[in-house]
Amino acid sequence: MPHKNWTREEHILAFNLYCRIPFGKTHKGNPNIIELAALLNRSPSSVGMKLGNFARLDPALQSRGIKGLSNGAKGEVEVWEEFKRQPEELAYESQTLRAQKMGISVEKLASITMTELPAEGQERRAIVKQRVNQSLFRERILSAYNNKCCITGLSIPTLLIAGHIIPWSKDKKNRLNPKNGLCLNMLHDKAFDRGLMWIDDNFTIHYRDDFFESSSSKSEVTQWLESYQGRQLILPDGFRPSREFLKSHAKEAMA
Repeated sequence: MPHKNWTREEHILAFNLYCRIPFGKTHKGNPNIIELAALLNRSPSSVGMKLGNFARLDPALQSRGIKGLSNGAKGEVEVWEEFKRQPEELAYESQTLRAQKMGISVEKLASITMTELPAEGQERRAIVKQRVNQSLFRERILSAYNNKCCITGLSIPTLLIAGHIIPWSKDKKNRLNPKNGLCLNMLHDKAFDRGLMWIDDNFTIHYRDDFFESSSSKSEVTQWLESYQGRQLILPDGFRPSREFLKSHAKEAMA
């Protein structure tokens, strides 16, 4: 294909994909890269290289000594910096552009049930934006953890939750920060959310002392849950959970 400059929209779509797949899978044979290349009328090699250019800006990779590609374009820096300044706005724009390229609604892309939404208006738009951004956050977290629960290793996507360490409602700035996310199975997500368990800053798993007291007998499920006491978290290759966020959650859980 003849060389053509990347537009802002194309950079945003490439950034969106960068957020959704692990760094080690940004090769031209990845089906997601092939799909985006077709939508942009570009080659898979070109899209893979663009993701490698974004990788050079990624602090999670830099902390591991991974530099990505050495050269890049101004457009990558502009999109990366815009996401740092306005994460929710750029995330929503990227998902909207993605849906348009796919020829579907952004609601369908985010698997939003239309009947659950209020009538047209500001409230509806706010709910759609929130759920669309949450859907991207889920893709980003599950991708980071290779679709495995960080406690049990369970790898059934329908049973996995992209949970926030600091709740969505309490920290707007870090709603889409992958360091504020954990990939958990539904049961451990509920326990974590309710403060029945926490993870210390050494990534060790703990339960509240009274967590199992309400159980009248030691069932197999109870024993299974207890077996993770004191174990180490299964850490992602990319964005590790923030020790600061984990400390904050642990402090509330132990209060």
